[in-house]
Amino acid sequence: MMAEGGVLLVRALEAQGVDRVFCVPGESYLPVLDALVDSGIDTVLCRQEGGAAMMAEADGKLTGRPGIVFVTRGPGATNAASGVHVASHDLTPMILFIGQVPTEFRGRGAFQEVDYDKMFGGMAKAVFEATTVAELPDLVAEAFRMALDGAPGPVVVALPEDTLSGEAAADIPSRVEAIEIHPAESKLEDLWAMLEGAKAPIMILGGSRWTDGAIADVEEFATHFHLPVACSFRRQSLFPSLHPNYAGDVGIGISPALKARIATSDLVIAIGARLGEMPSQGYTLFDVPAPRQRLVHVLPDDTELGRLYHPALSILADPVSFARKAAQLAAPATVAWSGEAEAAHAAYLAWSEPAPDATARPGYVDMNIVMAHLEEVLPARSTLTNGAGNYAGWLHRYHRFTDHAAQLAPTSGSMGYGLPAAVAAKLRHPERTVVCFAGDGCFQMTMQEFGTACQAGAAVVVLLVDNSQYGTIRMHQERHYPGRPSATTLVNPDFAALARSYGGHGVTVTETAAFPAAMEAALAAGVPALVHLRTDPDRISTTARLPFAPAGDAAG
Repeated sequence: MMAEGGVLLVRALEAQGVDRVFCVPGESYLPVLDALVDSGIDTVLCRQEGGAAMMAEADGKLTGRPGIVFVTRGPGATNAASGVHVASHDLTPMILFIGQVPTEFRGRGAFQEVDYDKMFGGMAKAVFEATTVAELPDLVAEAFRMALDGAPGPVVVALPEDTLSGEAAADIPSRVEAIEIHPAESKLEDLWAMLEGAKAPIMILGGSRWTDGAIADVEEFATHFHLPVACSFRRQSLFPSLHPNYAGDVGIGISPALKARIATSDLVIAIGARLGEMPSQGYTLFDVPAPRQRLVHVLPDDTELGRLYHPALSILADPVSFARKAAQLAAPATVAWSGEAEAAHAAYLAWSEPAPDATARPGYVDMNIVMAHLEEVLPARSTLTNGAGNYAGWLHRYHRFTDHAAQLAPTSGSMGYGLPAAVAAKLRHPERTVVCFAGDGCFQMTMQEFGTACQAGAAVVVLLVDNSQYGTIRMHQERHYPGRPSATTLVNPDFAALARSYGGHGVTVTETAAFPAAMEAALAAGVPALVHLRTDPDRISTTARLPFAPAGDAAG
């Protein structure tokens, strides 16, 4: 077909099944914006490129297909880099399309020119730049292939203005699917033999390329073999929290009982989890390069197998293919670790049950009670999002996640992620209740995307946990420089008024008793809602209060 480059590109996206793109408009890709008008693709107008890229990344997590974001050249690309970093660490398929200066201007230092190979080479799986109009459809297909295959990740495609405005004849490639990576039968036999000889095994789930079917297969495998199952850092949606085999999450603020269980295990089966700094507790839970536990490492990327750890058994496979085969393994009639899954789950339930904070002070909201109330009122199939900060500890410790779409959180530790992710989640699953947790510092990284939520009709609920500081950094300062906090105190706006100014619902809560009514109103608002919670700046985490001393049992 003969068409303008922008039209060819949009039709190539449609052939890949794209139904939504996120963008901040720019003159460098005007032909694409014009072609989107006549397409069946929903174009979500965002307020800043970092928020747009995070929305695309979250959409990629939810669909398993690359989330799509368009930004303009130069500053648009540098802003979007924050979302590319999230996709890189979280192994999320995403494609960032960037306008570029005309081909004839390349290398001259033209207005807003950037060498995207150098800029994104260390974060993206691949960086492409179009050179002709005719190659655009094939370039789109190749970007999808790169983003999906092996360990998924972000791909960057630069689009010189002349390739978008010129015309050419080109065929549109068919839909690209990720290549399935099946485990070798001999590896499954080795796994069965290792299980037969184990006395204290545990399974840890992480990474990407999971589906509802794969999670169901892992449940079956765990049930047959009576295996305790933990989820890696911010991957708690990979196994139902109330399943009798669930042992908890392996991340920041890990349960002491779970940490001890993993440390003393004689067989760790890690499926998709790379076991990086956070789940490994600073590379102390698993010795590098030879873990003291026998490690079975299942990953879809052969370059990652053996790179950090030397496993006793490495299995090259994607989670779906591995889980399908694992569910078919015949379990022995009895196992040496009988009863350990139940014990691990009981310990998890005890750890994740919030109790009133015995040290709570008047004028502040007790987050333990907030979490207890949310567990009572939120629908089972809700989606909860967060960015980075100690406030997220209450969510990760006390919420019981139910299904694959229940959690959107950055393993990269990116502040500002929660709100853009919530907008993407509500647009993708409008029938679900979507709640964003954000600290006051975290929220202000991307709070302008509340306007995107209002414009797009994404009725999210933001729980803004405000302790008027960068609390995580203050915590570290108090540990290393007691009594000398600096550059962490925040002077904040009236967040509830901000929400109302966008046309949303906003309310401030300063007493715990007022929270249930505020939450009920927010859930019923029918528009984006923000519940501003004033919290104690000295309640620095779920387990500690300043000045530093371990919190009592009643404090959770």
